[in-house]
Amino acid sequence: MHRILNSLCTALNERDGDTHAHCNRVVALAQELGRHIELDSHELALLGLGAGLHDIGKIGIPDRVLHKPGRFAEDELETMRRHPLIGERIVRAIADERAAEVAQVVRHHHENFDGSGYPDGLRGTAIPLFARIVSLTDNYDAMAAPRPYHPGRSHREIIDILSGPDAEKFDPDLLHAFRHVIERSPMRAG
Repeated sequence: MHRILNSLCTALNERDGDTHAHCNRVVALAQELGRHIELDSHELALLGLGAGLHDIGKIGIPDRVLHKPGRFAEDELETMRRHPLIGERIVRAIADERAAEVAQVVRHHHENFDGSGYPDGLRGTAIPLFARIVSLTDNYDAMAAPRPYHPGRSHREIIDILSGPDAEKFDPDLLHAFRHVIERSPMRAG
């Protein structure tokens, strides 16, 4: 699966280098958190694959939406929200015994612990563990990196956001562990 992962990451890089770089940072953050909560080497490998491919579905999002410099209109938001489903289909097409498990991470990385996420509105531990980890690390990196619609935020700003009203979107145990990990991480925002 690693050769296929490399091929898909190359395709994503050709499509959108910023998304590719983001996925690489999410892998690093997710694996730091995974080691902290004592995932074994097999679990860390699956987590790394899921984190690396979490946004692969953006390959299927039209440029006018993917590269829009401002906030999305409602129809554009709906288009962007299809990327987990597109990504799931891409990953499930891989002939590998781990594909189904990795595809679940890709499909559910925008689910929220309080049930307000998408595409299925899962809540709590019904969301696969690796998807809960990717969701948290994805959000941290998305806030840290400058985007066309917001500047990169500082570590303190991100932690304040994650600890405020948005805290209910994340697994509280993982959020607690992540706050510990990110304080010492080389991936910590400036």
